[in-house]
Amino acid sequence: MAENNGPEAAPAKKGKLKLIIMLTVVVILAIALSVAGTVWFLGGGLPGMDNAAQSQDDVAEEVFTPSIYLNIEKGLVTTVKSEGRQRYAQAFIALGATDPEALAAAKLHMPLIRSQLVTVLGSSDFAALQTPQGRQGLVDTMLATVNQVLEQEGEPGVNRVLFRNFVVQ
Repeated sequence: MAENNGPEAAPAKKGKLKLIIMLTVVVILAIALSVAGTVWFLGGGLPGMDNAAQSQDDVAEEVFTPSIYLNIEKGLVTTVKSEGRQRYAQAFIALGATDPEALAAAKLHMPLIRSQLVTVLGSSDFAALQTPQGRQGLVDTMLATVNQVLEQEGEPGVNRVLFRNFVVQ
C-alpha cells in the first residue's frame, strides 16, 4: 500500500498547479476584458478601430496657423478726459492677424487707422484707463475701430490689438 500512495501524490501536485495556472489566466483575461469594455463604452471605441478617413478629416481641421504682427512704430499720444486737470495717454500698439493680407491692408491704410485710434484714445476716461478692465475695454474698442476701417476699405480684418507700451499721466 505504501507503493500506491507514492505515485498518486505526484499527479495531485500537477493537478493543483494546472488549476492555479488556469485560474490566474482566467483572472487576467477577466481584467483585460473589463478594461477593454470600459474603454469601449466610455471612450467611444478602442484606439485604432475608428475609420481612417474620419481621422484624416480631424487632422485636416486642426491645422495651426501662427499669428503675425505689425508694430505701429509711432506711439499714439493724446489728451484724455479728466476732472479738472489735463491728462495725457501714450500707447504703442501692435496689430495681430493670421492672414498676411490683413496686415498688408492695415499697413496701406495706416494713416486712417492711426487717426481713428487717436480719436478713440482721446475719448477715453482717465480713471477708466488706470484699471485693467478699462484698458481691456480700450483694446476692444480699438480692435472694432481698426476692423471697421479695414471693412470700409474692403479689406480683411485683424484679430488682435496689443499694447506694447501704455502710459497715462
